[in-house]
Amino acid sequence: MKKPEYGFGMHLMFDGYGCDRERLEDISLIYNFLSEYPAQIGMTKIMPPYVFRYDAENPQDWGISGFVLIAESHISIHTFPEKNYLSLDIFSCKNFDSEQAISYVSSLFATEKSEIKLLDRGVEFPKDVRRSAHIVQAERHRLGH
Repeated sequence: MKKPEYGFGMHLMFDGYGCDRERLEDISLIYNFLSEYPAQIGMTKIMPPYVFRYDAENPQDWGISGFVLIAESHISIHTFPEKNYLSLDIFSCKNFDSEQAISYVSSLFATEKSEIKLLDRGVEFPKDVRRSAHIVQAERHRLGH
């Protein structure tokens, strides 16, 4: 299949409900996920993960947050153990199997229900400026811009 000539990449937003509390508060599990998962989806980790416990003013809002910078963009996670909830983002200029990612994260955190958004980011971002310029110009002309 021919690669698109424009478009920056995919952004998976995963909201997990009814997650296993012990997993949500396990800073080592979250660190290891952020450290190992980029390679599992063919991404390049360019720094160790940054993971920390956040103690909120409202005690019910405490949780673990983590981030890993990858050459292709980033993966981030925020957990709220008191609420059995997590939010996770995988943003990448390189395609990845979003269904596999959803399945893996759901299993890792024993998620009962999830809310998923998958966006195509930067739809006019040129992967090859010369080859994509005509596509963008034609689309703008079609839309009257």
